[in-house]
Amino acid sequence: MAARSKSSQAWLREHFSDPFVKKAQAEGLRSRAAYKLEELVAKDRLLKPGMVVVDLGAAPGGWSQLVRRELGDTGRVIALDILEMPSLAGVEFIHGDFREPGPLSLLETALAGQRVDLVLSDMAPNMSGVDAVDQPRAMYLAELARDFAQTHLRPGGNFLIKLFQGEGIDEYIRDLRKRYTQVKVRKPEASRNRSSEVYAMAGGKR
Repeated sequence: MAARSKSSQAWLREHFSDPFVKKAQAEGLRSRAAYKLEELVAKDRLLKPGMVVVDLGAAPGGWSQLVRRELGDTGRVIALDILEMPSLAGVEFIHGDFREPGPLSLLETALAGQRVDLVLSDMAPNMSGVDAVDQPRAMYLAELARDFAQTHLRPGGNFLIKLFQGEGIDEYIRDLRKRYTQVKVRKPEASRNRSSEVYAMAGGKR
């Protein structure tokens, strides 16, 4: 128990001294993760007025908040998460587990056949710390997100997803290259060095 307490204290110290945490608090953003997205969308000019954007794994809402800010009063932002997310003006939120058919059906109903311009996925499983358990769970979520994007993105649309380095990622990226005209793997500055996360930007759905 003492060891866990020490590690928790160390995490809290790191968290509150993190410059991105401080910046998010100062700018009224819900999470430091917004700065990962900000860097990624700026590099590829992913956001334009009037777009329809779906944000998978949205809670606590940092990405949806940034997208809505960039789109202004135009377009649609539809967010989904297994966790509750406090409401955001201009963001439609669906509460549920993306691995189950119900929330996916609600998302499809909300779209009502409307094509999506950009699918974002920051989904991650609850991490156990055991790679042999966590990596397959993470890849399963990544496959679900890829399949959703394949079905609902307009031709030429874009898909941005968080992946964890490990078994299955190379094959997944090869598969994305068959579906999109360009695929880039990036690690934004706001992503902690010790994290195995990277982001795949798949642009120009075939």
